[in-house]
Amino acid sequence: MSVLSQYPALLQALKEEMVPKFLATRSADGVPNVVPCTSLMPAGDVEDRLIFGNFLLRKSVGNLDADPRVGILVVTPALEGWILQGEFGGWQRTGPYVDALMNTNLLRYNAYTGVRNAGIVQVRAVRRAFRISRPRILSEYLLARLSGPLFAGANGSAPLPLPVRQGFRALTALRVLAFLDDDGVPLTAPVLSLQPVGARTLVGACGLSADWLTRLPAGAPVAASLLTLDIVSFQAKGRWQGTRRVLGQFVGAMTVAEVYAGGPPIPGQRVM
Repeated sequence: MSVLSQYPALLQALKEEMVPKFLATRSADGVPNVVPCTSLMPAGDVEDRLIFGNFLLRKSVGNLDADPRVGILVVTPALEGWILQGEFGGWQRTGPYVDALMNTNLLRYNAYTGVRNAGIVQVRAVRRAFRISRPRILSEYLLARLSGPLFAGANGSAPLPLPVRQGFRALTALRVLAFLDDDGVPLTAPVLSLQPVGARTLVGACGLSADWLTRLPAGAPVAASLLTLDIVSFQAKGRWQGTRRVLGQFVGAMTVAEVYAGGPPIPGQRVM
């Protein structure tokens, strides 16, 4: 049986152009990378096949060529979401997939460039389906803020740039965390409470991903993608500090080593 056909709401979300979607890849040496990839959509001709446009995906392209394993997160405005894993199947430089992507509203009138080519992903598994209530978002956000002092930040280092700090402080911004599972496959999980504490530390309640994040060893490479309501995006990369139990819930933190702009006018450029 088709994997995606078991999740009709997921298929519908993938067809909608403005539903946030994130693509996680890994470098040859096991460093995760995660970026918004709203162009992800069903191919329509092969079961469980998705396509996406090579648009503002500089680091992801190199990672896909080095290792085909990918993670995908889809989350609707109603905060219903799905965590997927799959395998990259190559690029189509001309043909029906490129045409389909170029005919979407997202790319048809893009002021920067069209897609260079169409990427192909074969979905292998839906690891988790979830729904997050807005009261839970608020409670986890407050829990993360309360827990901040428990995690030692890199206070002697240069602080996160102000736009990055402001973005991660916004209650309404989307934040996702990418890491490698026990088999080395990228996983992307929502950590909507992730916020700055100290100079270079991001702290967030583990929430529905606690079973994965509590097993993630301290020092493991992680990446966090931020997408704000006004479509500003940043990616923070660093190391996982571990988790602590606070008021009966698990809270985790990452130490940030690098920050990259995720969109125009300087997509992929390091800002810290």
